[in-house]
Amino acid sequence: MEPGLQALLLCGDDRVVRVLRRVLSEMEIAVEHCSDPDSATQKLTRQRFEAVIVDCTFPETAGKVLSGTRSAPANRRAITVAILDAATAGDSQAALKRAFGLGAHFVLFKPISIERTRSSFRAVRALMKRERRRHARIPIQLPVEFYLEQESFSIRANTLDLGENGMAVNTRGRRLSSSFQVTFALPGGGIKVECKGEVAWEGGQVLGIRFCDVARETKDQLKQWVACQLLGADAEEIPVSCKLTDLSPSACYLQTESPFPVRTRLQLAMKVGELVVETEGIVRLMHPGTGMGVEFTKNTSVQKARVEDFIRTLVSTTDAVPDIEVKPDTIDNSSDAYSFWQLPDERIDPLLSLFRTKTDLPSEVFQLELRKQRGVPAETAAGV
Repeated sequence: MEPGLQALLLCGDDRVVRVLRRVLSEMEIAVEHCSDPDSATQKLTRQRFEAVIVDCTFPETAGKVLSGTRSAPANRRAITVAILDAATAGDSQAALKRAFGLGAHFVLFKPISIERTRSSFRAVRALMKRERRRHARIPIQLPVEFYLEQESFSIRANTLDLGENGMAVNTRGRRLSSSFQVTFALPGGGIKVECKGEVAWEGGQVLGIRFCDVARETKDQLKQWVACQLLGADAEEIPVSCKLTDLSPSACYLQTESPFPVRTRLQLAMKVGELVVETEGIVRLMHPGTGMGVEFTKNTSVQKARVEDFIRTLVSTTDAVPDIEVKPDTIDNSSDAYSFWQLPDERIDPLLSLFRTKTDLPSEVFQLELRKQRGVPAETAAGV
């Protein structure tokens, strides 16, 4: 049986360690505790962890460990959590910037409590599980065809395992060029997968293949197939509790104690009455413990029309309270994830403009800006 979720904790504060051990144990996350950076760095090079939690009392030391996490091949996709001391951090907004600059995805402030830690780690755990599943490999033998575009001929082989992002194949010593097409069928449903591929690693007669330029529909089918194979708790995805407070055709703001990091890609399902709109988004700003701003990434006219219909239904329905389900996909570090900040102003609606121009505001000030944009009078907004 595959081991459960694993977290590395670098912390010398006994009280913090006790709280984290209790909360993570409740969430079925095993904790490997280190009290010095050298042993933590050594473990990062030898073991795989889904999360790395670092006490940033000494920023230089914390920075080295977080940097080491990103450079360790087995842990570069680990979810990172920085622990800051509110009493010594000074300006909390500046402290957050420093922590995120060190490479942290989430931040906890001391003194930490059981409830606040539970709340924060709901999102951490959801991303840990999602990242783990993305890299899960299902042992299976399937016939696969590689069409080598430069040589204009095909190679047939059998898979050894298959996952969302790639496969291992036994090519019996035959090499693949730098550019090729991958074709195979998923078992059971007869779903055909066709995409580009590249060699990720080589080991004897076995090649690791990474899928590239995968169509959205195909990606979803692979994701569903992997989820079906990972029966039990590891296949379970529990949506993070959120409240929809602001909505435009291109974006939304979600109030939640467990916001996801900036550049996290999300799957969203919004419901009011009988109307359900499913879409995808990417987190553009995050306020720890408060909420997150999400840009919708399905920019088709059909998708925008659905969201506009949802907004009209909300406005026309007395006392309507929309429901929303949010599930994380991955933290996107590609160049596309950063392109939002280079979009021309005419491409950005008022809510997205607020996300872009007011990113550096403290959370409470940003909430006032949101209320003003909704049309709430300034004196009312100030008192909310």
